[in-house]
Amino acid sequence: MTSHVSLALDDILVRPIVDHALAEDLGRAGDITGQACIDPDARLSVVWASRQDGRVSGLSCARLALAALDPTATFEVAAPDGSDVMPGAILARAEGAARAVLAAERTGLNLLGRLSGIATLTRAYVRLVEGTGATIVDTRKTTPGLRALEKYAVRCGGGVNHRFGLDDAILIKDNHVAACGGVGEAVRRARAHAGHLVKVEVEVDGLDQLEEALKHGPDVVMLDNFSLDDLKTAVRAAKGRAVLEASGGVNLTTVRAIAETGVDVISVGALTHSAPVLDIGLDAV
Repeated sequence: MTSHVSLALDDILVRPIVDHALAEDLGRAGDITGQACIDPDARLSVVWASRQDGRVSGLSCARLALAALDPTATFEVAAPDGSDVMPGAILARAEGAARAVLAAERTGLNLLGRLSGIATLTRAYVRLVEGTGATIVDTRKTTPGLRALEKYAVRCGGGVNHRFGLDDAILIKDNHVAACGGVGEAVRRARAHAGHLVKVEVEVDGLDQLEEALKHGPDVVMLDNFSLDDLKTAVRAAKGRAVLEASGGVNLTTVRAIAETGVDVISVGALTHSAPVLDIGLDAV
């Protein structure tokens, strides 16, 4: 089980996303089903329960969705973010105005299921590379508008975040290299531009580019779609001069062998772009 201490995501980051999702669902007239069928004074107690084995992430989304529609509602966490749960496990309990609980239901479940799915898939990758020394990291292949939440879910799953955006590290990709006229020139320009707190990473697609890049002192080299043999050769050639990141062709079948080549980091776009939603239900009690 992942430690819960370092997993908190401040409400100020989550609330705007939840509010936007609620507004999308409520539309122009609000929940007309609830207005038609439920007495305005009715109260409802509910639980969120997992229907699958998985790892929890995103309970604050369910809490904030409910609080936005009923600030007086209670919300009690039973299995915090980062918890491993089995089918039937209760994640949280709440009590509040029935109309509010039901109007907030889908928004909370959509986000909670999505984030828990990412955390669960990340957990699977992390477990597969245990003992190798390799770190599983995410990418910027996230759902527009949900990056902070999805990268948080990766942390809940035991993974580590790559850069959050274009502004927090220099990452020279193949098209940057083409525009600069070569890997070495691209890294040289990046080094001249970067401040002392800015890391420089460069993507290479072959061992010849790796050697050229290393001459200019990048902090990280991304080995793009290297074969296992070439990954091993790259590790020997780099001799610790840069952090080596393997990327491309990574899945649950291949990740262990990639980790065993000795690379430092394995980036997996699938963590955020292909994670199945964890099946979580909200039930009246």
